Amino acid sequence: MNIAILPGDGIGPEIVAEAVKILDALDEPFEMDTADVGGAAYASQGHPLPEPTLRVAKQADAVLFGAVGDWQYDKLPRPLRPEQAILGLRRELALFANLRPAILYPELADASSLKPEIVAGLDILIIRELTGDIYFGQPRGRRSSPDGAFAGADEAFDTMRYTRPEIERIARVAFEAARTRKAVGHPGKVTSVDKANVLETSQLWREVVEDVHADYTELALDHLYVDNAAMQLVKAPKSFDVVVTGNLFGDILSDEAAMLTGSIGMLPSASLDASSKGLYEPSHGSAPDIAGRGIANPLATILSAAMMLRYTFARSESAGRIEAAVQTVLGRGLRTADLMPRGTQAPALQLVGTAEMGDAVVSALRAQ
Repeated sequence: MNIAILPGDGIGPEIVAEAVKILDALDEPFEMDTADVGGAAYASQGHPLPEPTLRVAKQADAVLFGAVGDWQYDKLPRPLRPEQAILGLRRELALFANLRPAILYPELADASSLKPEIVAGLDILIIRELTGDIYFGQPRGRRSSPDGAFAGADEAFDTMRYTRPEIERIARVAFEAARTRKAVGHPGKVTSVDKANVLETSQLWREVVEDVHADYTELALDHLYVDNAAMQLVKAPKSFDVVVTGNLFGDILSDEAAMLTGSIGMLPSASLDASSKGLYEPSHGSAPDIAGRGIANPLATILSAAMMLRYTFARSESAGRIEAAVQTVLGRGLRTADLMPRGTQAPALQLVGTAEMGDAVVSALRAQ
C-alpha cells in the first residue's frame, strides 16, 4: 500500500504529520513517499506541481494531501499559484468524485453554529463533481498582460460547461452511495442541487440525473436550487442524506455544511477516480495565519486518512478504529482552539495543540 504524502503549505505539514503518526500506529504495511506541492514546490522547484511530485502521485495507490496556498504567492501568474497544484492533481489523476461527509459527533454539539436540537444526529454525505464546471470550462477569459495582472482590463470571464457522461458518472456515484447508506439505516435519498431556473448547464444536469435515477427507483430523488439548498442546510440540515452537485456549488455548500459539525477542522474528504484510487485531504485550507503555531486541528486530516483506508485500501476495520479513537478523544474533552465553545466557560474541556491531539488519538487507538 503505497501512499504519496504531499504536505503542502501553511498548516499542511503540521496536520499531515499527525495523520502519518496515526497510520504508523496501525502497523500496516504502508510505504510512504513525500514530495513538495503548492507554494513549497514553487519555492524549491519553480512550479506548484513539478514533474517529480506528479510522478510520485501517479505511482502511488493513494495520495494524502495537506493544503496549499500562501499570501506571498498571491501575485504570481495563475498557472504558478499554489492552488493550481490541487486542480492539476485532480485533472492528471482523473479524480472526478469528491466525497465530503458532514457528521456531527455528539461530543461537539455545543460547538456547532446551530442549536443542538437542529443538528443532533447529523450525518450528510455531499458528493461534488470535480473535473468539470466553471473551474475547467473552456475557453477562459484572458488577462490583459503577460504577468497575469488585470491592470487595464475591461472584462474577464469563465465558462461553465458539463457533458452528459460527466453528469452520469457523478450521479451514479451518488445513487450508489445512497444505496449503501440505506442498507445501514439511512433514508436512501439523493438531493440534486442545481440552478436549473437560470443556467442551461443546470437544465442538462437535472435531466441527466433524472435519467440515471431510473436505475435506482428504490431511492428517493429530489431537486433543489442552490440558493434554497444553502438555506435548507441551515434551517433543516437533517432533511438531507446524500447531496450531489457540480463543482462550484459543491465547493461552497460543503464548506457551509462543515460549520454544522462544529468546525471545518472536522471535515475530511476523498477525491476518487473510476477505480477508487483517491486523493484524501481535509476540506479546509492552508491557514497561513496560524501556520507554525502548533494550534491547528489535525482531526479532519486524520479522518481523511480513515477514508483512505476505507475507500482505496478496503480496510474498513482500520478506518473504523481511527474514527472510534477520534470520538474517544473528543469524549475525554480534548479540544483544539477551533472546537472550544465561544463565550462560555467549559471547565470539563481541555485545550490542546496539534501534536497533543495527534498523540491522544494514537493513545486511544492503541488502547482499543
